[in-house]
Amino acid sequence: MSQTAAAPTKSRGLEGVTALDTELSFIDGTVGELIYRGYDIRDLAKNASFEEVAYLLWKGELPTQAQLDDLEAQLRAARPVHDDLLDHLRHHTPNDANPMAAMRTALSMLAAYDDEADDPDPEANYRKAIRLTAKLPTLVAAFDRIRKGKDPIAPKQEGSTAHDFLYMLNGEAPGPAAEAIMDAALVLHAEHGLNASTFACRVIGSTMSDMYSAVVGAMGALKGPLHGGANIEVMKTLLELDESGETAQQFVDRKLEAKEKIMGIGHRVYKTLDPRATILRAMLSDLSEEKGETKWLEMSDTIRETVLERKGLDANVDFYSASVYYLLGIETDLYTPIFAISRMTGWTAHLLEQWTDNRLIRPRAEYVGPKGKTVAPIADRG
Repeated sequence: MSQTAAAPTKSRGLEGVTALDTELSFIDGTVGELIYRGYDIRDLAKNASFEEVAYLLWKGELPTQAQLDDLEAQLRAARPVHDDLLDHLRHHTPNDANPMAAMRTALSMLAAYDDEADDPDPEANYRKAIRLTAKLPTLVAAFDRIRKGKDPIAPKQEGSTAHDFLYMLNGEAPGPAAEAIMDAALVLHAEHGLNASTFACRVIGSTMSDMYSAVVGAMGALKGPLHGGANIEVMKTLLELDESGETAQQFVDRKLEAKEKIMGIGHRVYKTLDPRATILRAMLSDLSEEKGETKWLEMSDTIRETVLERKGLDANVDFYSASVYYLLGIETDLYTPIFAISRMTGWTAHLLEQWTDNRLIRPRAEYVGPKGKTVAPIADRG
């Protein structure tokens, strides 16, 4: 007796669909849990550096001191970028260009200066992951300075990723508190399962295209305001609210009455408070106290508490990260590129995992258009 194949299931936005296995991260949205390779995000943010987390994602275990020293040395050595890329940012990138568009192009150009760009060997891919993670902070900082009429600052090639990035961005060494907060923020954004940009990255990787092509595709996905651009919208909202004189309570009432989305609130996966938001709120509280500027924290807390009470929706990672970056003196439109600096580790780790047992990712679409049409002569078409 013949058996009829089961009809494929359909889910808008692939919600609830499990596409693949991964050892990189685990999310339990009902209790607000995020784990990188077995380690709770709260533990990592408090007790591990961004470089240690990068090694964890790429290699599967936290590094020994010798392994960490070696990775840090490789990252520092890889931070400089070719002068041609800086010339492109100076002479061929408009000063008002979207930073994510500028970085998308710059990442693609990096491939032309990498002799291993098309080498599929696992060790070559690991070295490319290091180079990509090292060079993106240099490019982001250079772009920001060039558009402000300043000269780019070469990386010191010493200290942490967070330290050198803030140095290249601002022209002075960051204080211990700023470096620690930036480092923790990079840890928090490094990996988050099969989100839109990571899925795009793995889809491209599954075709056996190169790592640069895959992360450029991921950058394109991250640029969207429903993904990496959300914290920009959060800060725009807070700034507009501060200028308008409207209270945070009135703002929420107006938004909910109009059935409009409040950016930074709610998440496709988390049904409770995003665990990363908890850590970022604590950072924001410390920064607010240090700088004597509490209004962003107060507005954010009021918005969050009101929406939680009225709609049962809680804050996500973007909600508090916006104000943290603002108090660090970072331009609002650099928030998403900084997200990419961190997530580069997750993207490349997913590619390394994809290529250990690759299968082309090729879902189906259900056709809902017409059938049975015939071609009429062009003269008879109305």
